[in-house]
This record gives sequence, C-alpha cells and structure tokens, in this order.
Amino acid sequence: MSNLAEGTPQPTRPVTLADIARAAGTSASTASRALSGRGYVSEDARERLREVADRLGYVPNASARTLKQRTSRVVGVAVSDLGNQFYARLASGIEQTLREADYQMVLVSDNSDQVQEIACARAFVAMRAAGVIMTPADAAAAALLARNSVAVVEVDRQLADVPCDAVVIDNEGGGRAATAHLLELGHRRLGLLVADTNWTTDAGRLAGYRAAHAEAGVPVDERLIVPIGFHAPDADARIAALLDEQAPTGIFAANNELAEHAWNVLRARGLRLPRDISLVGFDDVGWTSMVEPGITVVAQPTVELGRRAARLLLRRIADPGCEAAVECLEPTLVRRGSTQRYADACSENSSA
Repeated sequence: MSNLAEGTPQPTRPVTLADIARAAGTSASTASRALSGRGYVSEDARERLREVADRLGYVPNASARTLKQRTSRVVGVAVSDLGNQFYARLASGIEQTLREADYQMVLVSDNSDQVQEIACARAFVAMRAAGVIMTPADAAAAALLARNSVAVVEVDRQLADVPCDAVVIDNEGGGRAATAHLLELGHRRLGLLVADTNWTTDAGRLAGYRAAHAEAGVPVDERLIVPIGFHAPDADARIAALLDEQAPTGIFAANNELAEHAWNVLRARGLRLPRDISLVGFDDVGWTSMVEPGITVVAQPTVELGRRAARLLLRRIADPGCEAAVECLEPTLVRRGSTQRYADACSENSSA
C-alpha cells in the first residue's frame, strides 16, 4: 500500500546545475561558469544554457554558494525608521548602487533601539553578509560586526569607537544656515526642536544653531531649546508649551518629524505661516513642498548619501585593508513661503 494518498501532489526537486547541463548538452562546470558569469564560456553555449535555465525555472542555491565562499552577495542595511521618508530614500540610493554591482540588499529597521540593532548585527553575521551599512544607534553593533570581519559603513551619523568608513552631511553647517536665515529676517526669539540624543546629527544641528546666534551677536535663550525623544508621545504638548511659555517668533525643527509635529500644532491653533510665526524644517521630504505655504527647509542629498555609502562599502569589500574614509556632503537651504521678515509679520498683524 502506498504511503501517500492517491492523487497527492509529489514535492518537486529543485533544478540543479547538473539538470541544466544535461538538458543543454554541456558539462556541469560549463553551466556553472555560464550562469555565474565567472570564467570563459562561448557565447552560443552561454545563451543555450541561460535559455534552458529559464525554461526549467532554475534558482541558484545561495546558501551553498555562501558556505563555499564563506561570504555572500548580500549586504545588510539597518536604518532607524522605515516609516520615515528620509530613511526610505536613503535605502533607495543604497539599493540602486548595490544592484548595479550584483549585490542584494536585506533591509531592516532597528527603531533606533540599541538592543534591536545588536540583534540585526547578529543576524547579518549569521547570514555571512558581505558587509553592512547602518544608521547607527550605538557603537556596539559596529564593534560586533568588526569582530566578525564584516565590513561596516556608517551613514547619516558616526558613532563607531574605531575608525570606520562613513558618509555624513555637514549638520552644523545646515543648522547654522537654517538659524541664520531666521536671524537675518529679524527674528530674535528662535525656538529649536531637536532630537534628544547625543548623535552627531543632532549635536551638529544644535551646534549650528548656537554658532549662528554667536555670529549674529544674539544671545541664546536656553529655554527656547526643546529636546524631544524619538516618537515621544508628548511631542505636540512640548511644542505647545514652547509656544505658550516662550513666545518664539520663529521655529527651527531639526528633523522632518519634528517639523511635521510643529506644523500640526501651529495649524491646530490657527496660527498662520509666516504671518504669525516662521518655520524652518530639516530635510526636504514630500509634504514640505505640498502644503501651503511650502516649508522652508535644509535639504539633504539623501539618495546620494545612500549611493556614496554603498560605494564605500564595495570599496571596502574589494580592499579590506584600505584606509577608512569619511565623506561629508553639503546640505542646501531651500526657501519657501513659511518664513518672512519679522517686521513685515508685525506690520501685517497690526493692520489686520
């Protein structure tokens, strides 16, 4: 009696290189060279083997190849928040460059959590990733990867304890440009909404805010600086308290999520941009140019950040002993309708 019920579909065996070679009338080694793109195969044989592979539905055994070569064509990418447009565009730039080099990207989010980031790093080590690109939340994950000889590139911020390839932007310059723009418009009480971290991104933007005040000879009122944690449930309440207690005439929101929170709070209160208050954001995400008036922002070359990070990683994979490189890209102030001269705003309000 059969062990399987009559009519039960039988599991199909995966198509192997030997199957391809047999169907195409070549050796398995020829089939391997043709389908991997490594080694000489005549053009006729290559086309025949690829046609047979497509017809039979051949899928390379990535696990076997990884075990044999002790690495893979996979690159791990760990970002802070997949729901944030900045990180999505960053990953897009990384993926484009890796795909052109015949690498695949495995994308994860660590939610800016150190424990989750370490778990992601361990997973990348287990899959023998050729390298990892990360927006680090802590130095520990990069250290773990380095101990396991996995190439690492930090992007957006630098936290590694040892020299490490990195691509960043001039955060201090961007913070200075945003703040100087408002000061040049005559504003003197400038609220700063900044992420509550010691990361190089946030520290740089805060330093730029302070530097612009110093250059303009305007004292900084510490009560106008509001650090807010990622996804903080009281973010809107903290911004509302800033408006009530400190009465800023302008606000610099030092990341795109804080800019969105600020815009929502201002709209809920019926405050008009820029007549009642001016607003500058950081990062030119989609909504900032879609609202009316558009939001003045410091624009980052986000996709290019991703491309540069991928190129540095490919360089590191090809030459593990090369000197660590840090590339710094420049942001750009994009002026839109959310800012105007303080004197003009006062004039409009007095005549209303």
